[in-house]
This record gives sequence, structure tokens and C-alpha cells, in this order.
Amino acid sequence: MNTYELNRRQALVTAGMGALSLRMPGMVMGRDKLDTSGNAVAAEKSCIFVLLCGGPSHVDTWDMKPNAPDTIRGPYQPISTKVPGMRINEMHTELAKFTDQFTLINSMTHPGGISNHFDAMHNLLSGQSAKRVQQGVTDDQPYLGSFVAKHNPSKRNIVSNAWLIKCVGPPVFCAPNIGIGGYLGSAFAPVFIGSAQNHPAMDNFTPPPIYDLGDPARLAQRRKLLGSIESNSLAKDARGVDWADLREKGYEAMTRPEGRDAFKLDLEPAKVRDRYGRHPLGQNLLLARRMVEAGVRFVTVNGWTGQAPHDTAGPPSSSWDMHGGNMGMGNAFGDGSYGMGFCLPRLDQALAGLFSDLKERGMMDNTLVVVTGEFGRTPKVLTQQPPGRQHWPKCFSAIMAGCGIAGGQVFGKSNKHAEYPTSHPIRPEEMAATIYHALDIPLNGPQNNSGISRPITTGKPVMDLFG
Repeated sequence: MNTYELNRRQALVTAGMGALSLRMPGMVMGRDKLDTSGNAVAAEKSCIFVLLCGGPSHVDTWDMKPNAPDTIRGPYQPISTKVPGMRINEMHTELAKFTDQFTLINSMTHPGGISNHFDAMHNLLSGQSAKRVQQGVTDDQPYLGSFVAKHNPSKRNIVSNAWLIKCVGPPVFCAPNIGIGGYLGSAFAPVFIGSAQNHPAMDNFTPPPIYDLGDPARLAQRRKLLGSIESNSLAKDARGVDWADLREKGYEAMTRPEGRDAFKLDLEPAKVRDRYGRHPLGQNLLLARRMVEAGVRFVTVNGWTGQAPHDTAGPPSSSWDMHGGNMGMGNAFGDGSYGMGFCLPRLDQALAGLFSDLKERGMMDNTLVVVTGEFGRTPKVLTQQPPGRQHWPKCFSAIMAGCGIAGGQVFGKSNKHAEYPTSHPIRPEEMAATIYHALDIPLNGPQNNSGISRPITTGKPVMDLFG
């Protein structure tokens, strides 16, 4: 059976049996929540999480130290922005116009000193600082998007948790639990969309087959047949009525046009697509915005900026792993695929496009945007040629915006060489708790279907980040 038939048959089963009964990745459907008075309320908040795989240099982007020795500060100069006192890399000319829309955090830290991609990414995405494996037991902590899919599943889309695009190349760049949903199970794992050979910046981009239900007439006929068979037996059974109601929710979500239409980027005005940038990161962020509008709750966007035309070396998943000649990646300050001269302008264009678009469409109040890598880079430039920087988990930067996050502030501070935070350190635990708080996800109580109480994170929300 090919992939198309598999997804089509799974989707048909969902329409006939109820989406919650089917444990395929990302396919969970939500019910209305109740407020304190018992009235139904909708959970409409979503998150676009931009993961800059590889770990961008905080010293060269958002926590620049122009007064440090040249062996620390690198070749770039900071520029003024819309917010007095907030200065960022000189190549962020567009992002500088939108600094009033976000908080810049310069005190992110992994206190455990995790310096490999695998564990640092796991800790960041799971909201914890402990080592992933302790005493021979593998950590099965779910990731941010899985908890969001569990507590605030979409009521308008068969996908609640998505990932654009899955990291490829050596497994060192892929966090261990991204595709399994951890102890919550595969139903809460993300649906992976796109690849290095199939992404929305390409003219022949092909959407995932999960939304293709085949012949609509045959699906409607099956729905009618199942309804007629169940009508007599279910009418006398309250549990059966709930089952039928859930089945109808699944059918409605699959047959609504929003999910499929989100992938029709050609419906966007050319000027909007150009604003994001006609490259993988820009068009994936545009797709993420369209998916959020279509009801997807959590969209992780791989920060891959594409490959430079003259430099196609390296896996298309880790643009920001800029070691320089130390690992054969070219000049970290150059214009190759692993060079800030190539990557930073694309990041600048894509993020500015996203913030501009969300603001114009009135989506900032209900869309949380998080931009970060799994760690930073060594404050000291490596001496080998061409130059680069090593992994640095002790201090790095992040951007947060939307869902009540204050705009126009710099939060936290590092020492004069950006080696470690000197005020308001934020660990993965606090980052995760802040994300959950912004999205109205409960931090306490049972987290899995068996009712076993395990903490979603041990951190507390950083309330000073909110306006």
C-alpha cells in the first residue's frame, strides 16, 4: 500500500469512527471547553515556534558586544531599531522596524551545560534541563506541540501539531522525541510537512496527502450509510450519542476547506510572498501563518534558510551550526550556506514579513511567536581559518511576541562578553512554562490518558515578559 492510500484510508476511518479513537500523528479533535460558569469557550490561541537548528551566535545577532575585543565581537556592528536602546545586527534592517512588536531575551541558558545538539534540543523542546538519559532510563517527556495538541486540540482542522520541515541529514540535529509524542502517544506527535526537496518556496510544492480524502461523493455516501446503521442503536445510549457526535466533528474537520486551502500559497498576493522572501524559511513562515489561520494550534518551523547557489554542502536542516573551518563549513561570517552573510538577511526578511503580516491581519493577540536556537555560540571566535564559533549552552538569545507578550523590551542581560546571564536567567523550564501560560495550557494536573500526574514542566511562567 502506498503512502497516499494509507493516509486516505486512515482519514476515512477517522470520518467513520471518530478522530480521538485513531492514534495517528497529530490527528486529535477538540471539544468546546467550559468556563467557571459552565459556558462553552473556544481555545483559539496558536503558536509559531521558529527553531533555528544548529544554534545561532547570540554575539553576532541579538546580544552584540561592540566594545569587546575583536576576538569576541566579530566583524559586525549593531544598528539602532524602532525601540530606543534595543540594538541588533546591522543586517537586520527590516526586523529593526518591528522591534516594538516583540521582547528580546538575552539571558537564555542551559544550566546543565548541555553542549550537543541532540540533548540541548530535547531540553529546549521538552521544557527541562536534566540530562535526557539518567540511570539507563530514556526520557519520554513530550514536546511543546504535543502538550498543546492534547490540551487545546483544533476544532477546525484534523492537524493540531505540525512541523515544517523535519530536520534531515545526520540524526545529531534531530531531537529524539520529535516524531513520537513522548508518553502522550503518537496521536499528539506532529505531522511533518515538506522536505528539502519539497518545500513551499518551490513551484511544484506538494501538500501532504493527509488532507486528500479521495472522492468526496463516496465519502459522503459512507457517512450516510454509517449514520443509518447506527441511528437506532445509538439513540438509546448516551455513550453512543457522544461517539456519533465525535465522529461528526472528525468528519467536519476533514471536509472543511481550510486545512487544504492553507497550502494554496498562490492565493497570496505576490507582494506578500515577496515580503516573506522566496526562500525556504520565508515561505515556510508564510505557510505557518496560513496553517494557524486554518486552526492548527502549534507549528514548529525549521529555521533552514536554504542553500547558497554556490555552496550546496551540508544537510538542509542546520543553517545555524556555524563552526567555520573547524568542521569544513566555510566562513561563519561569509556568504555560504553556513555563513551569516547568507543566513542573516534571509532570517531578517522572513521574521519581518511574519510580524508585519500578523499585525496587519490582527493576529498578534492570539498568535504566540517564539524564535530561538537550541543554544548559542562561543563568545570567542575560533582561531582556525576560516573562522567560526563552537556550541555555547551557557547563554543565548530568543525572541517572543504575541499572546500578551510585551513589545519593545529587552529582558535579561549577559556579562560583557555574553558568556553567561547576569540577570533574569531563563532556563528551558521557564521558557516552556511561559509558552504554556501564554496559550492557556494548565501547568498542573494529570498529563496523560491514564491520569498519572507528571509535571508538564517544573518551571514557572516569567510574568515580566507580559505587557
